[in-house]
Amino acid sequence: MNGGASGCFPELRLRRGEERRIDSGHLWVFSNEVDTDRTPLSGFAPGALVRLISAHDRFLGYAYINPHTLICARVLSRAESQPPDRALLVARLRAALALRERLHAAPYYRLAFGESDRLPGLVLDRYGDTLVGQTTTAGMEALRGEIVAAATEVLGPLRFIWKNDGNARELEGLPPTIEAADGRPVPEAVQVQENGVRFAVPLA
Repeated sequence: MNGGASGCFPELRLRRGEERRIDSGHLWVFSNEVDTDRTPLSGFAPGALVRLISAHDRFLGYAYINPHTLICARVLSRAESQPPDRALLVARLRAALALRERLHAAPYYRLAFGESDRLPGLVLDRYGDTLVGQTTTAGMEALRGEIVAAATEVLGPLRFIWKNDGNARELEGLPPTIEAADGRPVPEAVQVQENGVRFAVPLA
């Protein structure tokens, strides 16, 4: 997933002064903040992982990129010792799970909610032993296999459905799809319990 050592990631450099939002906690990089003379956006493939670097050569984080969108990069990790790999996804999902289990007695909840769980472009909804995922960015789309593996490591064996039919994917150049991660037919519905009431939820 990370292509080897962290130093192997290509660099995406920001213009002078454009690191202020990233330093304050924002996860998005806009295309007009990139130093395109030093790192032309045309040199990156959609979904590629990069090292985000300031104009003064300071490491800002690891991100994934889509050179064709206004939000051209989204930060996944700020620690240079924590590159984007399966271990990072596992850590993020474990942190998200711990929070949900404090709030919900039964396993029916939104497990991961994009930037709120430091997983920009990813939404995961848990319906018992079924997980429904949505990737809204090319970067998260490229990590789908690792996401399934990380979720399985955190939650154990489960049925994983990708419900990627949202309009946001169009902005990233991604086609709409609804499919099971293991290739099996998508079940029509699952049972959900909320506040003592059971519901049938149509997955598609």
